[in-house]
Amino acid sequence: MPKRHNPQKPTANLLVAVLVYDGLCTFEYGIAVEVFGLPRPELGPGWYRLVTCAVEPGPMRACGGLRVEADQGLEALETAGTIIVPGWKGPDVAPPRPLIEALQRAHARGARLVSICSGVFVLAATGLLKNRRVTTHWRYAGRLAAAFPDVIFDADVLYIDEGQILTSAGSAAGLDLALHLVRRDHGPDIANHVARRLVMPAHRNGGQRQYVEKPVAARERSRLSDLLDEMRDRLEHPYTISELARSAAMSERTFNRRFLDATGQTPGAWLVMARVDRARALLESGDLSIEEVARRSGFGGPATLRHHFRRQLGVSPTDYREQFGAAGRRLAHEPTL
Repeated sequence: MPKRHNPQKPTANLLVAVLVYDGLCTFEYGIAVEVFGLPRPELGPGWYRLVTCAVEPGPMRACGGLRVEADQGLEALETAGTIIVPGWKGPDVAPPRPLIEALQRAHARGARLVSICSGVFVLAATGLLKNRRVTTHWRYAGRLAAAFPDVIFDADVLYIDEGQILTSAGSAAGLDLALHLVRRDHGPDIANHVARRLVMPAHRNGGQRQYVEKPVAARERSRLSDLLDEMRDRLEHPYTISELARSAAMSERTFNRRFLDATGQTPGAWLVMARVDRARALLESGDLSIEEVARRSGFGGPATLRHHFRRQLGVSPTDYREQFGAAGRRLAHEPTL
């Protein structure tokens, strides 16, 4: 049996309550059930107990054409040690007042509040995230900032543990956060055991920046568009501000101002992001050496590539290729002997 340590005092209550609502995000709900709801007799006594809590009268629909009916209502939140919000109906859908008040009471008595992906909008509606660092899926960043400007959003993490309040990035990052909770409550050996059962790493490197489809700002339709296209085509060229300004028929000062207006970035920052984007594509699509990837993406050498790649995406080029590259995909499909 894996070695277990004694749960910390704040998490001695191992009753986990999962919210169920009409339009339930099935995958996010499944994460909570898989980690906290399955019986694990091999781990001995002291495992989690899971209950489902209806946010509204049922039966309710879930994504995928399912109908769900919860064990209990919001009264279960009065005794749970951990409450999980598995996604939400949408960033613009206000949570009902009884749910907000139940979460506020639960937090006041010391319960942990956990959100997966868009579930952060429910926690934000309680007012408990004010001046707290949180995360959610990168595509919700702008809407979260607009709706809750006093919440501190961090785009470069898979999850954030603020003690009583924990938030995860996109849907699958909920698994990372769930394993973190197991590690926090029961120790690394138990967390590693659960991770092996899930056939996933107990800890993933890097944040969610490596998954963003287009890290470059999308405000580029301007008189600079032809120049931007040319820069993308010749990323290996050692550009200077004076050269770029001449190509755009502007003074350097005007060029810098217009470039920032069009892209939201300085020319140097834009070039770094464009080169990182090219390096990502090369790492994903082929088996080029790191040296060749660095040359073709405009970084010149491996050291410069590694520096900017890790700074922008939080992982090394080698780790990125192992996750998303052709060699990694082949390995994932090879039969086990």
